[in-house]
Formats: sequence, C-alpha cells, structure tokens
Amino acid sequence: MSQSSSVALPTDVLVQSLAKLFAETAVERDARGGTPKAERDELRRSGLLSLSIPKAYGGQGANWASVLDTVRQFAQVDSSIAHVYGFHHLLLATVRLFSRPDQWEPWYEQTARNNWFWGNALNPLDDRTTVRRFGHWVEFSGKKSFCSGALDSEILVASGLDEQSRKLLIAAIPTARAGITLNDDWNSFGQRQTDSGSALFEKVRVEENELLLQPGPLSTPRSALRPLLAQLIFVHMFLGLAEGAFAEARHYTLNESRAWFKSPAARASKDPYTLAHYGEFQVGLESVRLLARHAVAVFDEAWEQGDALDAAGRGRVAIAVATAKVASTRVGLEVASRLFETTGARATHGALRFDRFWRNLRVQTLHDPVDYKLQEIGDWVLNGDLPQPSFYS
Repeated sequence: MSQSSSVALPTDVLVQSLAKLFAETAVERDARGGTPKAERDELRRSGLLSLSIPKAYGGQGANWASVLDTVRQFAQVDSSIAHVYGFHHLLLATVRLFSRPDQWEPWYEQTARNNWFWGNALNPLDDRTTVRRFGHWVEFSGKKSFCSGALDSEILVASGLDEQSRKLLIAAIPTARAGITLNDDWNSFGQRQTDSGSALFEKVRVEENELLLQPGPLSTPRSALRPLLAQLIFVHMFLGLAEGAFAEARHYTLNESRAWFKSPAARASKDPYTLAHYGEFQVGLESVRLLARHAVAVFDEAWEQGDALDAAGRGRVAIAVATAKVASTRVGLEVASRLFETTGARATHGALRFDRFWRNLRVQTLHDPVDYKLQEIGDWVLNGDLPQPSFYS
C-alpha cells in the first residue's frame, strides 16, 4: 500500500492509514529486527517528515501537540517506527535550537523538498569521538553508541569532544559523507527496529557551517528545551505502547480468553477480577493522557515564546514533562506486564508476541531512570528548586 499520493489526506486519516499498514507486519518485524526500510520509505512518501517544519520552509507547520500525537499513534502498533520518526522531528528541532537561521533554514527547506530522514549519532554520554580543528573545518574521529535511526538516514546530528577544550561539539552532516560507517549491530530484546547500534567516524571532515555553535546546546532557556522535547517524545511513545497493549489485551479477552473454573462468570470478560484489572488499566491510562496533554500544552507555550523564554519558564516545563514521564513509565510497564492476568496462559503463545509491549517499554525506560526525575520533582516540591538543564532533563 503506497502512500505516494496521500499527502493530500488530513493528517489524522493519513496517520491511521499508515499505522494500520505498519501493524500488519509489526509482529514479524519485531522477531526479525534490523532496519524497517519499507516503513521508513512509506513515511518519506507520506509527507509526515515535514510535519514540524514551518510552512514558510515548505513544511506543514504543525504544533508539537499534533506532532507528538502522531508519535503516540504509531507507538500503539510499532514503537520502533515511533522512535525513529519522533527522533527525526527531535533532530530537526535540535538544529533550530542550537544553530543560526542561515544554517537551519536551508536544512528545513531541503528536508521538506526531498523528504530527508534525519538520524541520531549524538549521545553526549559516549565520549569516544574526538574533534580536531584544522582552520575553517574540523575532523571527527572515533566511535558512538546508541545511534537510533542513523541507518537509512540522509543526514546525521553527531557529537564529539574538542580534543583541546574537551567541550562538546555538535554537527549536522550528510550520512553518506566519506569516513562514516554505520554498524548493523543493534540486538536488544526490545525496540528491535530502531537501529540503535554504533557508528564509526574515521577522519570525517566537517565544515564550520555544519557545526551547531550559535547559540549551541543548552546555552539559553530556549535551547534548553531540546532535552524536554526528547522526554515528551518518550512520554508519547510509552503512552502509545500502553494503549497498544491495552487494545491487544482487550481484544483477546473478549474473543479468546476463558473464564477460570472457579469464576462465578460464564465468560472471561465478566469475571470480577478481570473487570477490576481493566478498571485499573483505564484509570492509569487516562491519568497519563491528562498529564501528557498538560505537559505538551506547557511546552508549546514555551516554544512560542522563543528567546523571551526565561529560566523559570523553562523550569516549569521541565517539572510538567518529568511528571508525565514518571507516570507514563510506571503505567506503561504496569499495563504491559499485567495484561497477561486478563488474557490467560494461552496468550503467552510465542506467535502472538504480546510480550513485545513490555520488552519495548523496558528497554527504552532504562535509558533515563525515573528515580532521578522523581528526585527533581521532589526538590521542586520541597525546596522550590527547579531542575537545571542537562541533556536528559
């Protein structure tokens, strides 16, 4: 099912159509792993890669609430697709927040015109890539891990440490540039098609105008919105995963599950314990939806303030996002794990791969422990101290 002419469709209809298409092969691709090439090409043809790009640069000019809702809908059926698609929009935001208009404006125009997919080789915690200066250009050399979406991308956002100052430098460079090797070595038990493996940079030349220096990372309250957007992408991924797990469990309970022999009900869907579980699931999911909606609204408001955003305003966004992140993590893992209590032993059949929801959540939630989010929230509640910007909060 090609989406080559679907750009004229309303966004919600288009996303639903693509999600249905992705769902048809999600179980098989989860087992296989590797690059979801066909699905990424559908996203290219759909026009959704320009959803967050302002109309002035050829994009669709959607706000972040709309963009993140598409991430959520894709995560309901395929969180790997949701991940690389969400990160594509995160990386577009990264260059806008970290670089000059004369840099990001042409990148936006070319992305909208050519349906570029952006990939990640940033990971600031991995300091194995060094940067050496040569006049008006620099050279990246070394390794980088957790490069989600780098394979099958047109452009990379990559980072390295200046060998003299040890300062983090970030650049946007074509993926096909000489010296870049992307390794097909991602083999986690979850998020199996995010291609979050490693990259090798061997004397990769990076021009001065490809470095994101002004204002640079986390240097202003506005540029420090970048990690909060990343967290919001995860919130919507986790919510979508939980909703997908809930939908699969509900369908199975209604159509396949059998009542336990001691149950007073003739059907599993009327068992009192099963009903209580679904009630708990619904309360948790609705709570996360409301928290996510509030966090996005606060984020969109801060985004629109531009350079007028101050540190206190940015801090309030951080608290809203952290709260939604903790809730989405806890509720997501709860629903994805306990769904088997509502479906029964036969739901563990390997061909169903109902465990993929928990596996995907467990892998991604470990990348940013909620214990530290809770500490930040507690410090704000108790002492009035707002979180300080970092690449993860």
